[in-house]
Amino acid sequence: MAELDEVIHQPLRLRIMAALTALPDGQGLDFTQLKKLTGATDGNLGAHIETLAKAGYVAVTKAFVGKKPQTTVTSTAAGRGAFARHVATLREIIAGSGR
Repeated sequence: MAELDEVIHQPLRLRIMAALTALPDGQGLDFTQLKKLTGATDGNLGAHIETLAKAGYVAVTKAFVGKKPQTTVTSTAAGRGAFARHVATLREIIAGSGR
């Protein structure tokens, strides 16, 4: 059985990756949308996004919309693959627990 991905397994990071991988490839969510979806504080969300970015699982783009800064987070190909493997491992655990 494959190992769970410790980077993704943390509950908030799991929520972030689930939200991002549910989107079409190349589409992301802005920081405010992720904050609403996860219920995280700014600092907590930022720290977890940074962890995912360091692992290569998300890309972070910063831009200005008008005069307001906007941070957009998008899952990378590596992140989508890691999330799919993580979900597959969870499914193996669930399937094996019924035996």
